[in-house]
Amino acid sequence: MSDATSMGGFLGAVTASALLIAQASEAQADALTVTDIAGRQVTFTELPDKIVLGEGRMIYSIAPITTGNPFEKIIGWKDDLINYDPDAFRKYENAFPDDTARLINFGNPYAGDFSIEAVLEAETDLLLLDVGNLFKAKETGLIEKMETAGVNVAFVDFRRNATENTVPSLLMMGRILGEEKRAAEFIDFYIGQMRKVTNVVDQIPADARPLVAIENAAGWQADFCCWSFGPYNFGRFVELAGGVNYGSTLANAYSVDISLEGLIEADPDHIIATGANWKETRPEVTSILLGYDGDPVENQAKLQALAERTGFAQMRAVKESNMHAIYHQFYNSPYHFVAVQQIAKWLHPEEFADLDPQASFEELHDQFLPFEASGQFWASLK
Repeated sequence: MSDATSMGGFLGAVTASALLIAQASEAQADALTVTDIAGRQVTFTELPDKIVLGEGRMIYSIAPITTGNPFEKIIGWKDDLINYDPDAFRKYENAFPDDTARLINFGNPYAGDFSIEAVLEAETDLLLLDVGNLFKAKETGLIEKMETAGVNVAFVDFRRNATENTVPSLLMMGRILGEEKRAAEFIDFYIGQMRKVTNVVDQIPADARPLVAIENAAGWQADFCCWSFGPYNFGRFVELAGGVNYGSTLANAYSVDISLEGLIEADPDHIIATGANWKETRPEVTSILLGYDGDPVENQAKLQALAERTGFAQMRAVKESNMHAIYHQFYNSPYHFVAVQQIAKWLHPEEFADLDPQASFEELHDQFLPFEASGQFWASLK
């Protein structure tokens, strides 16, 4: 399949989904049937008022499609937002202190610490899960147990096939939350932001697309290299931004392990490390602490330290200051269009000279989020 054909498929899918939203009635019926991202039909006799999030980071997608308080119908979650993106959690905590304080930590839905009894005692209407864990949810009997007890289960996807499933996930969530109009507005914004890149990349020939290596969670384990992505998630972001993803040349898999020797031999044009504020939960990390409290001076020193690891200093990307870092949590939210824009600007600076990812990020906050942008979300080696 050609790049142009692939890009056309992406744009066609999101355009078709947008048309479906535009044609939908703004009046929300009490009874509702939706098809989730796992292809399962889920029927609600009435809109759910008590929702449990299988991941706290699902609030990234709920907030921009909610006209008021994004926690209004959320009764609990897994505490991954608190542990792995404390900067963002503090933003929500400051905006909605009473709501964040009342949330129940139900634990990991796919592990032994998840309390089904607590979910039932809370009279939960809906458990929202990530489709990447569909097999685990089936294997553990979680879906069957929930549905037998009268709790609906629905799957979304902002991680695995994010660029394909963000629009249908938002469409479904908008209907479930009774926020179809707001969801349509955000989807229109999302499509427009993605097209700022894809419409240009369509015209870039294959031989002008640089080789890019993504280092997933760089510094999570000291002196370890490397976790990466195949043609999914950040790997797909690289492809849409006009690059060749090194991990995709090794395996057609979501997660790909890269050896340091292989990376040195490939000598990519660009290296992009993902990072976030993991230090509060995992003090030993040497990661770039990107996020709402990110400090450019501190992060430049951390990026320099990653570049000085054994084997990295000799790579062309490091020598030419084409080693970068980007906010890890873009990988699990509908805000990944910002990552796609910034990667495109790194890979093709002339073609995207007028593109301003920071302005896009600020516009996202001004129009759709309940707090202002702050901090640092990407950096390049100086």
